[in-house]
Amino acid sequence: MSRLVIVVEKSSDWGSYYPSDNVVTAQDYLKQALGADDERTQVINLCRSYKYLGTGYYVSLLAEARGHKVIPSVRAINDLRRRSLYGLDIEDLNARLGNFLPAGGRDTTDLGILVYFGETSYPALEDLARQVFELFPCPILRLEFERERVWQIAAIKPTGLHTLADAQEDAFAQALDKFSKKLWRKPRARRKFRFDLAMLIDPDESMPPSNKRALKAFVEAGAELGIEVDSLTRNDYTKLAEYDGLFIRATTALDNSTYRFANKAEKEDMVVIDDPSSILKCTNKIYLHDLLKSRKLATPRTEILYRDEPKKLAELPELLGFPIVLKIPDGSFSRGIVKVENADQLKRAVDDLFQHTALVLAQEFMFTQFDWRIGVLNREPLYACKYFMSRGHWQIYNHGAKGTAKSGGFETLPTRAVPADVLKLALKATAPIGDGLYGVDLKQTDERLVVIEVNDNPSIDAGVEDAYLGEDLYRRIMDEFLRRMQRKRMGLSH
Repeated sequence: MSRLVIVVEKSSDWGSYYPSDNVVTAQDYLKQALGADDERTQVINLCRSYKYLGTGYYVSLLAEARGHKVIPSVRAINDLRRRSLYGLDIEDLNARLGNFLPAGGRDTTDLGILVYFGETSYPALEDLARQVFELFPCPILRLEFERERVWQIAAIKPTGLHTLADAQEDAFAQALDKFSKKLWRKPRARRKFRFDLAMLIDPDESMPPSNKRALKAFVEAGAELGIEVDSLTRNDYTKLAEYDGLFIRATTALDNSTYRFANKAEKEDMVVIDDPSSILKCTNKIYLHDLLKSRKLATPRTEILYRDEPKKLAELPELLGFPIVLKIPDGSFSRGIVKVENADQLKRAVDDLFQHTALVLAQEFMFTQFDWRIGVLNREPLYACKYFMSRGHWQIYNHGAKGTAKSGGFETLPTRAVPADVLKLALKATAPIGDGLYGVDLKQTDERLVVIEVNDNPSIDAGVEDAYLGEDLYRRIMDEFLRRMQRKRMGLSH
């Protein structure tokens, strides 16, 4: 993957650990010639201080000048000096800190913990430690808390290796070993992969965009092309910069880790599918509707409902007629979608949906036996499926079924067998979004053909979307990553 260099200010700072060829002093690192280095290098800067224009600061500064990936980065060092950035969006932080208080410690007004590479020995604060590390990637951080009426973060401070006690040194060593995966372990034999691709997955997701067989097929297709595909989870945020590209195979949303990963990958100048712009445009149905409407593309008749606007709600049956389909902006896999048959159902459903969102999408109901799904990659048709409605239900997925969600049948066919107007409208729908991987859902009746939505993170399951192309479907997607990563390496845009 990459060469690891651990920089300490003084040799004695590493005295408690086994000698390692990975460890160099700051002076030796700073004196290294700025020669060409094709091997990617990860630098862990363990200097005693990162004070502006001090030794530790220059280690990170010159590491970046040499094209090395360094932790902490100069940006992280500067951010840690600005207390205004400590406002962290962490749910239930007060409750977590309250539970963390020592027994009988209600009079305690301040406390602190150490965080090593996002790890802490306090289980109640594991999520907090990880999120702080993601915001301020630094090897050792001290989190200080204070309490007036409620607990809050008072300071986040970088701390030197030389300040640790024996037990803390052990905890740091374990966290470093876990973070680097290389220091005391024999490196695995290097395989001759030209590129490394991170594939973001969520092992706990009940309806992931790709099943396990499909994920394995992506790995195998990548290996055939000289791409090593590694599966990452949301806890591997800090490893992302080691890779040449990111392939997101977890359900995307603006408020979860997928968007953070996509943003970071783009900032690192990596090849990324789904890119942040595509996630933004596709995951919110209000945004997507406006985008398609501005391009004069055919969609179902649609109205936007706002809270506290009873007049629009009263006019809706006349505008759209019953049944009416109501959608929350960020639903996926048929979730957050309700069909109403009359005014009473409409009022109850809207009141319920407005508990979760300020705007609701209302559309005419168009009955069809199936929805078209056209897979599009780099502005070209990739695969085609017919998704049939779940038995006895009006949607593809029936979340009201007992147990897990039930889905209807499918038919996968070559894109050449798809009506030309369906392919044409699918490509027009993805044109304003980008050149990534998309799944366009369309409905076709005797009179009309309309776009229902564009998915930035389309389902690719073994046994479904690959039923016609087989292994070639995965190979085509990996080949597009290869093409883009090669152009990045040559300094060309894709």
